[in-house]
Amino acid sequence: MFNASELAMPYLRPLQAYAPGEQPTEENWVKLNTNENPYPPSPQVDAAIQKAIGLLRKYPSPTSAPLRTSLARHFKLGADQVFVGNGSDDVLNLLVRAFSGDNPVAAMQPSYSLYPVLTGIAGKQIVHIPFGDSMEVDIDAIANSDANLFFMTSPNAPTGLAIPNTILREILDRFSGIFVVDEAYADFADESAVELLNEYPNCVVTRTFSKSYSLAGLRVGFALADPSTVAVLDKVRDSYNVDGLAQAGAQAALEDQTYFKAITEKIIRNREYYRTKFDAWGWFTYKSSGNFLFTRPLIGDRFGAEIAKSLFDHLKANKILVRHFPKHPDTCAFLRISIGTEDEMESLIEAIESWLS
Repeated sequence: MFNASELAMPYLRPLQAYAPGEQPTEENWVKLNTNENPYPPSPQVDAAIQKAIGLLRKYPSPTSAPLRTSLARHFKLGADQVFVGNGSDDVLNLLVRAFSGDNPVAAMQPSYSLYPVLTGIAGKQIVHIPFGDSMEVDIDAIANSDANLFFMTSPNAPTGLAIPNTILREILDRFSGIFVVDEAYADFADESAVELLNEYPNCVVTRTFSKSYSLAGLRVGFALADPSTVAVLDKVRDSYNVDGLAQAGAQAALEDQTYFKAITEKIIRNREYYRTKFDAWGWFTYKSSGNFLFTRPLIGDRFGAEIAKSLFDHLKANKILVRHFPKHPDTCAFLRISIGTEDEMESLIEAIESWLS
């Protein structure tokens, strides 16, 4: 019997694919498991996409040039410092393809679980550098990692903790490889590494339109980097890597900053409000700079993987999806909960209270 896996590259055979959060096919679920924005995108997005539909017979800009120009203006950079991809995952994949080299790729742990998958696809090894007990960064370990490419998620996933620029500067002063600050959630944070780009040419900041701009379904991400880094990424990307509707929608969302700020501020307010709810129950919750909370549920004074799984199952039975990461000791006792609408969050609180009782 034919088995294509026998013809695959040997290093791909044991690879485990990335497992995204569950996507329900039925209606009436409260979906708080994939950090999507609970609010619709800017009304300008619909108008831009409707206009772009008339151009579907033509290829889109191969470099997403209008969007690159808008991003450069927004971040006060040159257009040659901007790269646009099919979601930030595509950008991360291209960074691995272009810069993994003969040395290992490295990343913090816990962190985004896609990194080892992308590294494995390229046939490379990944080195994980653990955070300390208080989620402190081991700068010496990073500097001595011998990595050609390093991924630092800030704000961190799944904890939500932001890595201060003072720490990133200390690392960049000692790290000579490509240092990627994955800022998927930075629009919900107080600080960004974008200000470091012109100071450290080996620094790359990746961003996405999926979270703060409510465009997860369009798949648009981008990197801000030194022009030489962007030039390398342009060599390895697909010829037309971002479709025309996505380019138009992302540019319209970016240019409606009034709507963007109103939505992000609402999510931040809700994040802080519902964190106080968890605090009132005595749960330990990391100080989040993302659009989610990473919290450790308690029954009495007991916590652990079984208790987190119990609440996860109870919520799912009530058609509420959150995220549990049971495979690592630093994450197994926690649940990651995306910030939803006020109604969705109140449904969550009611379900948790029924579990507690």
